[in-house]
Amino acid sequence: MILKDIWLDVKAVQERDPAARSALEVLLLYQGVHALIWHRFAHWFYKHHMFFIARWISQMARFFTLIEIHPGAQLGHGILIDHGCGVVIGETTVVGDNCTIYQGVTLGGVGTQKGKRHPTLGNNVTVGAGAKILGAFEVGDNCTIAANAVLLKPLENNITAAGIPARPVKKDGMRLPKEEKPVLTMEHYCKMEERIKELEKQIKELEKQIDQPR
Repeated sequence: MILKDIWLDVKAVQERDPAARSALEVLLLYQGVHALIWHRFAHWFYKHHMFFIARWISQMARFFTLIEIHPGAQLGHGILIDHGCGVVIGETTVVGDNCTIYQGVTLGGVGTQKGKRHPTLGNNVTVGAGAKILGAFEVGDNCTIAANAVLLKPLENNITAAGIPARPVKKDGMRLPKEEKPVLTMEHYCKMEERIKELEKQIKELEKQIDQPR
């Protein structure tokens, strides 16, 4: 089973990375594949409650690949970790099949509570370079998280999200309308001016009280 998963990861790189020339090159020279191979073994030990050995393997993988995947994370098939340096995947993360993860991505948790605290990615999800997905929520199938986005909320299927914090900008490939900002009218400005005058008056009264001799 582990060998099959490794082969599917190698094929994923060949299919989705135009720089990949052969399966042998991918297997021997791609650190993303190496990190996944180490993780497949580490996760086996983790599932069999040999936590020390599992963590030791993951730390060795981190040292050699600069990719940190907790042995408890559940990764699907055909995953591409492209370039990969700085990728961090937390303990309760679930990543579906055929996902693409670029360098600097964090699939992390918020808070210190035990239990499920990391995201769940559906199938065919792409996470751009430097993006952060933080929290125990689900990202639907076929979603794309833009580079450097910070996603803090769940996404439905077929959504593209961007920004800090990230918000949906496309659904099914179609651009979503932008959120309209409130328009300030002359009435708003008049109320603001009145409030400013009231505050100025209060400040002057406070200054008089401070200046009074005791």
